[in-house]
Amino acid sequence: MAVAAIGQQDWPEDWPELLPLLLKLISDQNNGNGVRGALRCLALLSDDLDDTCIPKLVPELFPSLYRIISSPHLYENSLRAKALAIVHSCISMLGSMSGVYKRDTSSLMSSMLDPLIEQFSLILNSPVQSQNPDDWSMQMEVLKCLLQLVQNFPGLPEAKISAILPSLWQTFVSSFKIYHLSSIQGLEELDSINYDSDGSERSLESFEIQLFELWTTIVGNSRLGKVIGGNIKELAYYTIAFQQITEEQVQRWSRDANQYVADEDDVTYSCRVSGSLLLEEIVTAYEDYGINSILEASKMRFHESQESKQAGSADWWRLHEASLFALGSLSEQLCEAQDSGFAKYNVQDLLEQMLTDIMVTGVHQYPFLHARAFSIVAKFSSVISKEVSEQYLSYAARAIASDVPSPVKVGACRALAQLLPESDQDLIQPNVMGILSSLVDLLRQASDETLHLVLETLQSAIKSGGEQSTLIEPIISPIILDVWAQHISDPFISIDAIEVLEAIKNAPGCLQPLVSRILPTIGSILGKPKIQPDGLVAGSLDLLTMVLKNAPTVVVKAVFDTCFVSTVQIVLESEDHGEMQNATECLAAFISGGREELLVWSGEQGRTLKMLLDAASRLLDPALESSVSLFVGSFVLQLILQMPSHLSPYIPDLIAAIVRRMQTSSIAGLKSSLIVIIARLVHLSVPNVDQFINLLLSIPAQGNDNSLAYIMSVWSQLQGEIQGAYQIKVTTTALALLISTRHPELSKIEVQGHLIKTSTGITTRSKARVAPDQWTKIPLPAKIFSLLADTLAEIQEQIGGGSDDECEEDSDWEEVQNGNTSIADDIIYSASVPSNANPSVEHLNAMAKVFDEDEDDSYDNDLTKNDPLNEVKLAVFLTNIFTNLWENDRPLFEYLCQGLSDSQRSAVEKVLRK
Repeated sequence: MAVAAIGQQDWPEDWPELLPLLLKLISDQNNGNGVRGALRCLALLSDDLDDTCIPKLVPELFPSLYRIISSPHLYENSLRAKALAIVHSCISMLGSMSGVYKRDTSSLMSSMLDPLIEQFSLILNSPVQSQNPDDWSMQMEVLKCLLQLVQNFPGLPEAKISAILPSLWQTFVSSFKIYHLSSIQGLEELDSINYDSDGSERSLESFEIQLFELWTTIVGNSRLGKVIGGNIKELAYYTIAFQQITEEQVQRWSRDANQYVADEDDVTYSCRVSGSLLLEEIVTAYEDYGINSILEASKMRFHESQESKQAGSADWWRLHEASLFALGSLSEQLCEAQDSGFAKYNVQDLLEQMLTDIMVTGVHQYPFLHARAFSIVAKFSSVISKEVSEQYLSYAARAIASDVPSPVKVGACRALAQLLPESDQDLIQPNVMGILSSLVDLLRQASDETLHLVLETLQSAIKSGGEQSTLIEPIISPIILDVWAQHISDPFISIDAIEVLEAIKNAPGCLQPLVSRILPTIGSILGKPKIQPDGLVAGSLDLLTMVLKNAPTVVVKAVFDTCFVSTVQIVLESEDHGEMQNATECLAAFISGGREELLVWSGEQGRTLKMLLDAASRLLDPALESSVSLFVGSFVLQLILQMPSHLSPYIPDLIAAIVRRMQTSSIAGLKSSLIVIIARLVHLSVPNVDQFINLLLSIPAQGNDNSLAYIMSVWSQLQGEIQGAYQIKVTTTALALLISTRHPELSKIEVQGHLIKTSTGITTRSKARVAPDQWTKIPLPAKIFSLLADTLAEIQEQIGGGSDDECEEDSDWEEVQNGNTSIADDIIYSASVPSNANPSVEHLNAMAKVFDEDEDDSYDNDLTKNDPLNEVKLAVFLTNIFTNLWENDRPLFEYLCQGLSDSQRSAVEKVLRK
């Protein structure tokens, strides 16, 4: 450990002789302690190997490691496993280098591969005979090495890897026999989980999970996937068997329902989850063939469980439950297959047979089977028949009111949460008060993990209340408010409670009594914020924001009279980040709900506006931590949208404050929200956008020529990171308006262009410090033009489906041909997202929402839903921008086109042809 610790700092630069010394020790067969110590050192050092030393090290090191691995008569298994671990590290590093040093790594791997594969096969051919880690530690290391080979060297000759597949299958099958006896049936005494010297878990389950990860990677490899295609049903067949509930899980979940809920909801480290990931990969790789293979395997396992049941086995239910669990993990794909008719086997028939059989079994004797049935009904509610759904809905309603094991009640809640909104009101109405009463009883007994589920189910039940809604509020509201208050410091449960209260608020006849119940208490809490327990003020503001959301003016006025001044005072005086953030959101909700009328509610002329501007000033203070100001964007945006004429005299000061806040902000999300404000002000200045540019030129910005130069520098960098349908549309169209002015000052501003590749090889931390990323500088109009062309290309890809004919037929483009279309006189529906070179997952999700805005029910969307800009059809708008520039300033247009990529240029040309 000491030598390795020093080596990690000093080797190779300051201690070049360390490696030769270790290699010499490894080669000395007469010095067992030397071999062991050198291997341990190398194993610790191998994680720090980089692309400079690996090519030199592997040719010297590999012969010594291979000799140890291939000499069971000379070296004990623990040393051979350690040598394999070092081989694994070398393969991992070679894999990460393969993109840059493809020829070198291929040459190195080829020299190692044949002897390694031979040894891997020999090691895997030894059947797993016990759960003792010492019996399979070498197999574990071989699995890790194979995983790296398949993941990082997909171009390796498939015959090489294929040669080892029979041995791998032997390991899979033989290890299941031990796993079934020791873990599923629990017949062998379980040793406590132990760990190796590197801290990795050494348990039979961790070994099986490693096996699943390797199979999943092989299935996902297009060439190897073809090799094993004929054995997919057998792979699924064994996978389902591995997914049976273990005896240890039975004991743990029976003792603690919380643990059952937690393990069901989380992606836990287990064979059940790893098996599901493999089945998902099978469906992805083999599509309908994979689905049919899994359905057939599941049907076989179900029939086996029935045969075991007939034979009197006490464990028959495990295979039945595992078959359902496997299908449940693929519910989305199977429902789609059923709808499209791809599945050779009828998913509905198989599920209904499995579910109907469960109804006649003892719930106390087989609680986990019944719990799984409820879960399956919830997941496959769109597939199973109305008759079976209604049977399980009635059964779930009885279960939550009965003395049944906790896992069954958990499953029943899941079924109710899904089935209640989908079921006939005639069936629900006679039972809804009984269901609510039972859920309230459960709520009183629930602990933290189960509380979330019960609250979710309550929400569904309340929404299904129909004509009985007016009876709901006095019964449930006090209890939910009590749950909310008790769990105010737990953001997940308190949010769940608020969502239940929101369902009550939206139920017919419940709004006024709920507000009357909440307001006095919340008013007193916000009136004396400094004496309240931690979290209560912030939580109360959250609750208040929910009440204000989409509320009628009379309710907004009542809340204003009680809580508005206190909310502003919290923004002005509080030092608590959570309180200030929530108070900011609450003020935005006040303005959205009260609009201009809000300014006269206090009675004193100008007092309310002054309070709002004071709050904005505090939130835009550049000395505040960025996180405190996180929601100031939506607040100021509401001021602009709802009170534009009142705000007009303060716009120069507002812009100056926004610039100062942006300059000290460390959070890109805050900067993006402030850019949205500037973009909305651009729209507000139409048709005098030139004058707005002149205003920005007149406002100083520290370290920059003016505010325009600073804002556009940040905006052009962050445009690709802006999220939300509304925000993307506002900023994109504002950029188009700016470039349309052809204002001479725009071309004087240079902004970040493209990344300059400065080095080859892997970028280490030290390289990044010495040579940080460098970017080209390009004129602002060229950058804007590029961003708009990107957006256009995205719209065409998302909407047009690829062919010109489809684009021409699509309604998104039809109005382009009708001539001039502007925000003022042709407001239409659609939007898109500007792309960037490497869009994040969040950005892609945002893009998806832009094209399906009805699904975007976020709170921000509620606040901005009445802005006319929502109705702008972005494709039409951008087409007119490009067309006008082409027709009115051809030289500028052609100059800007020079900086476009081929795909961007193609997108622009396509709209010009129209």
